[in-house]
Amino acid sequence: MKSISVINLKKEQWFSNIRTDVLAGLVVGLALIPESIAFSAIAGVDPQVGLYASFCIAVTIAFFGGRPAMISAATGAMALLMITLVKDHGLQYLLAATILTGIIQVIAAYFKVAKLMRFVSQSVVYGFLNALAILIFAAQLPEMSKMDSLGYLFMALGLGIIYLFPYLPKIGKTLPSPLICIVVLSGLAILLGADMRTVSDLGQFPDTLPIFLIPGIPLNFETLQIIFPYSITLATVGLLETMMTTTVINEVTETESDRHQECRGQGIANIVSGFMGGMAGCAMIGQSIINVSSGARTRLSTLVAGVFLLCLVVFFKDWLAYVPMAALVAIMVMVAFTTFQWDSVKQFRQHPAAFNVVMIAVVIVVLATHNLALGVLTGVLLSALFIINKLESEVKVQSTLHNQQRHYVITGQIFFSSSEKFFQFFDFKENVSKVVIDLSHAHVWDITSVNMLNNVVQKFKDQAIEVEVIGLNEASSTLIAQYNQSS
Repeated sequence: MKSISVINLKKEQWFSNIRTDVLAGLVVGLALIPESIAFSAIAGVDPQVGLYASFCIAVTIAFFGGRPAMISAATGAMALLMITLVKDHGLQYLLAATILTGIIQVIAAYFKVAKLMRFVSQSVVYGFLNALAILIFAAQLPEMSKMDSLGYLFMALGLGIIYLFPYLPKIGKTLPSPLICIVVLSGLAILLGADMRTVSDLGQFPDTLPIFLIPGIPLNFETLQIIFPYSITLATVGLLETMMTTTVINEVTETESDRHQECRGQGIANIVSGFMGGMAGCAMIGQSIINVSSGARTRLSTLVAGVFLLCLVVFFKDWLAYVPMAALVAIMVMVAFTTFQWDSVKQFRQHPAAFNVVMIAVVIVVLATHNLALGVLTGVLLSALFIINKLESEVKVQSTLHNQQRHYVITGQIFFSSSEKFFQFFDFKENVSKVVIDLSHAHVWDITSVNMLNNVVQKFKDQAIEVEVIGLNEASSTLIAQYNQSS
């Protein structure tokens, strides 16, 4: 039954997995804190901008998104695109750009741009995930470099808890192991009186709830000229990363989602974030994997993550002094190893060369630029080129001569790339009375091919050779007829 509201309030998408979703949301809410602060630093704004954004986006997307249990918040890929805008024009212009980003994404959802995900091949997805896994792990290195031997011991213990706890009888499957990791390591740090870095050492936390505000900028065309290039880039990267994350979470949970609603939800979330003093964000694959790996399956987990994040940093920030960074680093290392597609390495020799080239290219571009969208775009273009080359190479011809009649049987896809090869099949100087071109096993795709076929026919006629084209399927015949009629 279709919902009568844009807000999704279906019971099964909220309350079918309450205990596990709440516990998973608590883990994600805590794990969002260091990343939100780090992304604020990348963009050049105060920590509260990233924290407010993560709260607003997570809560909003819980109601308006199209993928239950997926986490959206401030992200590194988006933060990298904001640096120049903040440096040159300041925070208020960033807030305005965030609002415009959301508007563009809502418009994109209306035009169903999510359908473009059909052009993303499995090799691109593998490359995206592997590059992201490497980036997630690399992001932990600065924190790991600040650890002493006790910190490394805590991190190793945390990884042991995360991977071994699920195998415990009875309780192993009832509680998310990342949450147990945080509780045990925090308790152990208190018990030992360990002097180590905690979440509270990351920076100054906000002490008030976010409030509605209108960016203090001139509302004129000059302002639009400043923020529009940033907004269109943010909207594109945000939607692309969100759609890629949606694909991954769909596979992990073996469920489907509404991509168009997710695009719309991301837009609404960014509009809310901009008006509440936050930066633009999108889906987070690392946090989403933490969430679903902890057993979350409904929207409740996303809502709990956002609300718990805000409660921690505003009302319970003193508690964060007990949570060692080693616990969160252990969780993110687990996310990195979970995200990496190890099968792509194990089956490297079995995969076609084109598959491996695309995957590696995506990884290299992402690692070189730290831009996931640019990596995906590179992969899509390479995939298209490989497909075009494959289709072109599969165009074949069989030729027979009988009673001064040459019979050409063409097999394959005739389009702009293969049309030149198609033309070279024919011998226009051969002494024959008639040529039959059989396209029963071929398909003519575009105007370039139609024009090339016309040139072939005309070139034979110029040699006083009779030409007959047979075997055209309905679609090819219609295209040829339309082109010849218009010309």
